[in-house]
Order: sequence, then C-alpha cells, then structure tokens
Amino acid sequence: MKALGKNFTEFYKYVLDDHNAIKMQKAGDFVPKDMVDALLHLANDPNLEVQLTSDRMVGLMHNLLAGATDTSAATIAWTFQELLRRPNIIDKAHHELERAIGKERWVEEEDFSKLPYIDAIIKESFRLHPLCTLLPPHYSIEDCNVSGYDIPKGTIVYVNAWSLGRNSKYWDRAEEFIPERFIENNIDIKGQNFALLPFGSGRRRCPGYSLGMKVVRTTMANLLHGFNWKLAGDMRPEDISMEEIYGLTTHPNKPISVNMEPRLPLHLY
Repeated sequence: MKALGKNFTEFYKYVLDDHNAIKMQKAGDFVPKDMVDALLHLANDPNLEVQLTSDRMVGLMHNLLAGATDTSAATIAWTFQELLRRPNIIDKAHHELERAIGKERWVEEEDFSKLPYIDAIIKESFRLHPLCTLLPPHYSIEDCNVSGYDIPKGTIVYVNAWSLGRNSKYWDRAEEFIPERFIENNIDIKGQNFALLPFGSGRRRCPGYSLGMKVVRTTMANLLHGFNWKLAGDMRPEDISMEEIYGLTTHPNKPISVNMEPRLPLHLY
C-alpha cells in the first residue's frame, strides 16, 4: 500500500505540475478545461473555507479516478448477472441496437439518446444493485426535522440506498428486474427522486457521475451489441446466484462463466 500510494502521488503531482505550467503560460487568458484546471483555479480563491493545498487536490483527483474504476466494472457485472437470468431482455436489447445502430459499427457516445431500453436496463441495475449500499455519511449542519424525525445539529446520517431501491411503497414488484418500469416513467437518477439514489444527492452527490455514466453506457451497449451471451457449461439461468459480497462497494459473491460469440462483421473486432 505504501508503494502504491507513492506511485499514485508521483503521478498526480506530475499531472498537477503539467496543468499548472499551462496555466502560468496563459496567465490572464487561462480558461479551465477539466477538473484539474478547475481545482488550480479555485486554489487561489481567498474566500474558500478550506484551502486547496496540493495534497488536498491530489486526494480529490484520486477519489474521482479510483471511485469510477471499481464502480463501473461492478455495475456491468451485476447487470449481466441479471440479464443472463432473463435472456428475453437481451433479445429486446439486441433488437433496439439493430434498429438504432445497425450491424456495421459500434455504439458511440452520441447514440445514447437513441437507446432508451439500454438506459432502462442500466437504471434498473442501479435500483436493485446500488454500488454503495450505504451512501457516504452526511453531517447535519443545523437542527432540522425530516418526515417527523428531529435530527440535531452535528448528527452523522447514513442513507441506505439498497433498501430505498427495494421498497415496495415506491416500486411495483420491487424484487424483480424489470427495465420496462423506466420506459414508462422517466425517473431521475441524479438525486431528485429520493426513491432512487445510486449517486447520492445534493452537494455530496458523486462527483464522477457524468464520467461513470458515460463509461457504463458505452461499455454495456457495446458488450450487448457486439456479442451473443451464453452461460458456460451446464449452468442454467436459475442457477445464477445473486448473493452479494459487501466491501467499500458491493460485488456479486459468485461470479459466473460465460461464452461470448461475435454478432457483428469480423472486421469490426
């Protein structure tokens, strides 16, 4: 861990120095283009309650990059655990991809708006399998009352996103994987609908939301578009375990083996 931490720190400081050199060259014409530029721009603001030192900027960069890697991969793993239990959903996804994209190219970022069913599959996976079962802790900065409960100033509050997504008060057939529920209702996942909070809400919402969604959408759409998926060996859909293993993020406890067969022209691979 010490060696890994040293490597990370050297890399992040190299990135900071590189961006800072560009900022110094442009001086008054400097316009932030990415998160590192924005941090360097804010570092000189005397009104900040907590000053952005080099170490704090390194920590924020690490949160963004490390957080997006594990969560994106786990979301895709959970989604395919569910899809392989219900091959009819894969068939519907293939139909949408063939209609919207065709079979002569891969899915690109600008195609997302044409793939509502793929988006619904991802949202349903977020609902049933939030990567952070308990959202990062919140801290009440003043006395308040929420749904009849008095919460004193200074209280640390944990939000159970897993139970919200499975609450039958808000979700019909809450324990079932039904992407169609998001076709019929354009439910927000950015923190405005408190029955579904995969990225949290408000100022403490995941800072990597936009990056994470692009990675998951692109990866998921192209894995479905480019391959036919079948369980390996004698495994049947009903044999797939949905047991969880909990850590910083929640992963499937028993991964599955699959066979992937190309379904696009071979020159695309």
